[in-house]
This record gives sequence, C-alpha cells and structure tokens, in this order.
Amino acid sequence: MSGYGKLQADIEIKSPPSKFYEMCCKRPYHVSNASGDRIQSCELHKGEWGKAGSVICWNYFHDGKARVSEHLIEAVNDDENLIVFRVIDGDLLENHKEFKFTMQATPKGKGSMVHWTLEYEKHHENIQEAYSLLEFVVGMSRDIDAHLMEGK
Repeated sequence: MSGYGKLQADIEIKSPPSKFYEMCCKRPYHVSNASGDRIQSCELHKGEWGKAGSVICWNYFHDGKARVSEHLIEAVNDDENLIVFRVIDGDLLENHKEFKFTMQATPKGKGSMVHWTLEYEKHHENIQEAYSLLEFVVGMSRDIDAHLMEGK
C-alpha cells in the first residue's frame, strides 16, 4: 500500500517576486551560484529554459549524499510567477512513484512571499514524509534571495 503526501511552506524574502521566479524558472543554471552547498548544477536536457515541456536535470546534495533528479517542467505562468516541476527520473523516484514541486512567488510588502508545495506518492507507507526535502527548498530559497539582494 502506498501513501500520498503534500507539504507546503511559505518563505518571506526581500527580493521582488519576478526576480526570484526568473532565477528558478528562466535561469535555474545560476542557482548553483546562489546555493552551491545544495545545488551543484542544473542542465537543460530537452526544450528551452523556462518553457513547459522542457526537461532539466538537477545535481544536488541532500541528506549527506550527492543526488540527481530529472524534472519535466509541467507548467509555467509568467504572470503569476509560478512553475511546476514533475520528477521523471532520479533518486527521488527510489522511494516515490510520483513527486511534484510547485513554486510561486507573490508580492508582499517591499519583498515577496515564496510558496512551495511538494506533492508525492510514496512506494509504501513506511517511507518517511519529505520534511527534509521541504527544508532543502526553504534553505535554497533563502540562499537565492541573499544572492539576488547582493546584486541589487
């Protein structure tokens, strides 16, 4: 028997929503410059950066291990600063049948609110919830914000 999971986090940042979204959607290959302890690289395998239907591959460091995850960009909405990634290959699928990341950046005061949603189906109910991965994207978001604010 499998188990479904959905985790969410909101991170208040100082960067404008469009800048944060641009880094995550249009220039994810720069995320390693902002969050090098977490992200080693991001490569385009098919399509165009920031376009639905494209495939990108993340090389990252999580829970003490080097990992790889290939994502299909499932949806992009430039007006809403929203992107949806569905995992199609890699380490996350060892314990999960499906895994999806949704990120949306919205204006808040002089900065933004970044909302992450992680949705997944585990191979079986004994697999832990993805809290450490949620912490990972929260930390990465803070790193990106700090990087963007350096280059004001």
